Amino acid sequence: MVTAVQPRTHTIATALTTVRLPSIRHFGPNWYATVMGTAIVATAGAGLPVDVPGLRTASIAVWALSAAMLAVVLTARAAHWVHHRDQARDHLVDPAIAPFYGCLAMALLAVGTGTLTVGQDVIGRRAAVATAAVLFGAGTLIGLAVAVVVPYLMVVRRRVGPATASPVWLLPVVPPMVSASLGPLLVPHLPAGQWREALLLASYAMFGISLLATLIILPVIFSRLIHHGTLPLALTPSLLLVLGPLGQSTTAVNKLADAAPGAIDAQHAQGFGAFAVIYGVPVLGFALLWLVLATAMVVRAARKGMPFTMSWWAFTFPVGTCVTGAEGLAHHTGLVALEWLAVCLYVLLVTAWAVTGFRTLCGLFGGALLAPPRQT
Repeated sequence: MVTAVQPRTHTIATALTTVRLPSIRHFGPNWYATVMGTAIVATAGAGLPVDVPGLRTASIAVWALSAAMLAVVLTARAAHWVHHRDQARDHLVDPAIAPFYGCLAMALLAVGTGTLTVGQDVIGRRAAVATAAVLFGAGTLIGLAVAVVVPYLMVVRRRVGPATASPVWLLPVVPPMVSASLGPLLVPHLPAGQWREALLLASYAMFGISLLATLIILPVIFSRLIHHGTLPLALTPSLLLVLGPLGQSTTAVNKLADAAPGAIDAQHAQGFGAFAVIYGVPVLGFALLWLVLATAMVVRAARKGMPFTMSWWAFTFPVGTCVTGAEGLAHHTGLVALEWLAVCLYVLLVTAWAVTGFRTLCGLFGGALLAPPRQT
């Protein structure tokens, strides 16, 4: 009886040993964008100024998905550093890949925001605050480090020409702006007085760090487009990354204005509220202008055969920040037009997320997204 089973057992064992799992050697930091793009769908959906049946439940489900994705991507990236350290080091000094380390910080912060916004319905308020605080601390420290280290390495380790300028360069400097949006949500949970004021002003300082860095990089990106033409087809979706600091800064000033009355004196709190509108309206206006311009270039690239790549995730998080920015302005102005703008942008966000997510799953299980880059 044993001899009869042995051939079958041997066959199964042989089949299992010949199965090759997808290699994570080329699993780069850009995969954190999937977490960011998913988490923003939950956060933006919870803040919509309209009552849609089932939207809150759907937002909670998407937040739970983003948290699970964060755990998976963190595990895979840790394994990448352990088993493919040479590749990981090359990524860190590659000007085309290194900026994506900013996505790690933003993924932590995006899930933290979702935890505090909708996750507390599942895990409770106390656990949500504690989790968000941990993610805020980790995301902020990593984000500030990336904002210094990545530009430093690009300066001292690689020579980067004007023709290589890309919206991807914004990724290392945007994380402090995401911190500036989550920080105000934690302010009410701190003891009144110095603690609240310190976190509020620290968040405002990070708003300034990211904003001023963005103002330096944006002209370089636009100059590259004017003088050297459109981006390569596969990179064209990255044009929407410009929306990230624009929409996120609008979100940040509105969140800071919401938290100010309980953290600083009334006179300064009123100034925060006024600045949220004075700053947010023109910046959101420019974001919409850039959205139309970038969309036109994406349509042009699609007609020329734009392939699917991970850069398609630029259709999600940056657009989501415009949704949350419009929601904040609608709250502070009471303007119905801004409410409808938020709704329309959210429909665009969900559509982009669904299409990109489906294409990513196909590429992941098909092996295309984990394959070595083609030599050109």
